[in-house]
Amino acid sequence: MFHDAMPSQALWIACFGAVVLGGVVKGTLGVGLPLVVVPLLSLLLPAPKAMGLLVMPVLLSNLWQAIEGQKLREGFQRFGGLLVGQFVATIAAIHFTRNLSVQGFNMLLALVVMAAVGMMLLGTSFNIDRQKERWMGPLVGVIAGAMAGVSSLTGPILITYLLALRLRREEFVGSISIIYLIGAVPMYGAMLLYGRFGFSEVGLSCLVLIPMFVGLQIGRTIRHRLSDKVFRHLLLSMLVALSLLLLMK
Repeated sequence: MFHDAMPSQALWIACFGAVVLGGVVKGTLGVGLPLVVVPLLSLLLPAPKAMGLLVMPVLLSNLWQAIEGQKLREGFQRFGGLLVGQFVATIAAIHFTRNLSVQGFNMLLALVVMAAVGMMLLGTSFNIDRQKERWMGPLVGVIAGAMAGVSSLTGPILITYLLALRLRREEFVGSISIIYLIGAVPMYGAMLLYGRFGFSEVGLSCLVLIPMFVGLQIGRTIRHRLSDKVFRHLLLSMLVALSLLLLMK
């Protein structure tokens, strides 16, 4: 059980620290909670358990930022095709990867994080107009769903896609929070159904809400003092290091 994997207070402190860091990133950029926390926790815990610890923080942080964006209806209309593609691909990916070993999950997670770095770097180098958006949205949803089913990390492809749409800052935060929120519900539901993690992890994830909200508040303060460009470069450097550690684990 999960309790056997957490034998000391030091491990809890490390987990809380990772969640605070992820909350800081999300509070500053509007993204990055699972993208930062899952690789960090996977150095301490089996990857599926790390995903389970983020159920409530992911749902509530995205609900909060989606409501802050005040454009829920417009978001559903614009990204409906993406959301459908993401839903179908998430269920399929979880089904086909349900028998992977812990080592297999760590390897896939490392590869996903490396892909994240590449896609986020490419995200500022091309544009997608509204005509291309009609067919690219569902395609992006399928890719994001496949990544979610393997690692719970939908951020890489979604961040790249929304950056290419050239959304304004508040539009970006509101849009990606809606997509994250709607995508997380079937993803976590399917993971529970297939035994990726259990209700004990979901219950413990409620405790992780405390450091998550602490990090979010810190991130909102940093947002006014540090440029997004500098902060994203720091994030990319950290993700490269984490992916290399996971590959060697």
